[in-house]
Amino acid sequence: MNDVFDPLNLVLIAIALVVFWRLRSVLGHRTGLERPPFDPSVVTKKTPPEAANANVLEFPQNKPGSDTVIDLEPKKPIWTGFAKSGSKLAVGLEKLEEADPSFDPKAFLEGAKIAYEFVVDGFAKGDKPALKTLLSREVFDGFSKAIDTRKSAGEKLDFQFIGFEKVEFLSVNVVEKRASIALKFESQTISATYDKAGSLIDGEPKAVRDVTDIWSFERDVTERDPNWLIVSTETQS
Repeated sequence: MNDVFDPLNLVLIAIALVVFWRLRSVLGHRTGLERPPFDPSVVTKKTPPEAANANVLEFPQNKPGSDTVIDLEPKKPIWTGFAKSGSKLAVGLEKLEEADPSFDPKAFLEGAKIAYEFVVDGFAKGDKPALKTLLSREVFDGFSKAIDTRKSAGEKLDFQFIGFEKVEFLSVNVVEKRASIALKFESQTISATYDKAGSLIDGEPKAVRDVTDIWSFERDVTERDPNWLIVSTETQS
């Protein structure tokens, strides 16, 4: 006898037909008007670029015509947590916010920390191409000259950045389209300089040293380029 008509096969076919019929009755027929399956890539492509960088989430309840209104907490002044009300620094931050509404003081400090560590490490390694992207021409020339002098003397600088003790705003000014920010960096490092014979001539190879630097950053707020340049550096004793 043909295996197709085997009793066990007939029972399985009968069960499959019953299951198919019940699924059809529950899920219904395809009419061609069904909503297509969710595709995350479609949502991503239709999301405007500015939404990815937005600082404020837009809730449907807050849109015009909505029946539900949520009272959000008023936005705090930009200087909150960074300066005293009415101080020169607070006024400077407010002026910078007016000139560049996207400015975020907290994000700026985090970026400045990264830039600081990048620059001091690049200087220790003598990496001039890396320094050139962050420094103004005048500051870069000074760093470059110091690197060349060290290299020509056959000196070696061993450097290790430990971390920050404190980073804070000292001043913020906006004159026409030029914004300038002065920061105070309090950090800890280990540095030791050796001559070409290998003798220690400056620093301590195992001693952690407290360093205080005052760095100034500038940017044209009318330019699309959001990057700031380091225009001056000063180490306090």
